[in-house]
Amino acid sequence: MMHSVPKTMAAVQLIGHGGLDKLVYSREVPVPAPAAGEVLIRVTACGMNNTDVWVRQGAYGTEDDPSAVSTWRRHGNTLTFPRVQGTDTVGHIVAVGDGVDTARIGERVMVDFSIYNRDDDSLADIDYMGHGRDGGYAEYMALPAENAHVVATDLTDVELATFCCAYLTGERMLERARLAAGERILVTGASGGVGSAIIQLARARGAIPIAVAGPGKEAAMLEIGAEAVVTRGRGDLVEAVNEAVGGEPIDVVADLVGGPLFNDLLKILRPEGRYTTAGAIAGPVVELDLRTMYLKQLELHGSSQGSRADFRRLVRYIEDRKIRPLVGGVYPLSEFHRAQTDFMAKNFVGKLVVVPD
Repeated sequence: MMHSVPKTMAAVQLIGHGGLDKLVYSREVPVPAPAAGEVLIRVTACGMNNTDVWVRQGAYGTEDDPSAVSTWRRHGNTLTFPRVQGTDTVGHIVAVGDGVDTARIGERVMVDFSIYNRDDDSLADIDYMGHGRDGGYAEYMALPAENAHVVATDLTDVELATFCCAYLTGERMLERARLAAGERILVTGASGGVGSAIIQLARARGAIPIAVAGPGKEAAMLEIGAEAVVTRGRGDLVEAVNEAVGGEPIDVVADLVGGPLFNDLLKILRPEGRYTTAGAIAGPVVELDLRTMYLKQLELHGSSQGSRADFRRLVRYIEDRKIRPLVGGVYPLSEFHRAQTDFMAKNFVGKLVVVPD
């Protein structure tokens, strides 16, 4: 059932792997029609993520060749071109498909972007909107009605669009690592979307976050809840962390950086500590001394996205004001190239958000 919706819309389409030239802004993209069980939303804001960039670049490699051009899923590629990316979508329902109550028209919703492909909590076959189907870098987006959630908050649409991907990813990392109240967690890449989310999510659990961030971002990290900040690239990381925590143990490392830091992070962990990662912005291929792992009885966890239960907790945190939005900048959809260029430069804290013109 459609309600006064135009036939075409503005959108940014990814037309292939490569540079920014593969992102094409057009005002002649057909507006999707909601299928049975779906809703159509008029998008009001969509947050930007590292995954957008890595998928565009084809930077995920394969198990056989880390340098191969490949997309996000290790098994069973679902990316086809052209594709509208964008996961952290907020909008208003303007039409519904068969089987969806028309009373939902007019609701403001935050999109759970995950395509679960299963009825249980396993993420073995997870996919996402913006990859397996079109996402929110557009004026309109169709999605399953069950993925469109009303959130009881007075936050603006832009503020609400900072949460979903980063905070859901962070919450899943903490779940996998079983972070408990009173434990200390070291967070790398702490000024980015996921890192700044983990700082707040750790506090929501009663844990003690220690941030590793770039020069000039120390005050911002303390302001959002970090107990202490270690400035990246200044001196020996192991010594700097030990000094920051006064010799107290680090129970969990949440790593979004990888690269040359990896072995130092395992050194920093206490015996029986837990390492969890959902990113590798400094390099995906690392050297691992297995003796460190087994002699210290360490746990290593890989994590991506989150479960339905993780999403429900995230919504509760938002509604209970246990976490807050961090808007690093707002850009019109027609200036998407500038937004992604600024995003890749990483000279901000929190999330960049794209809005329709």
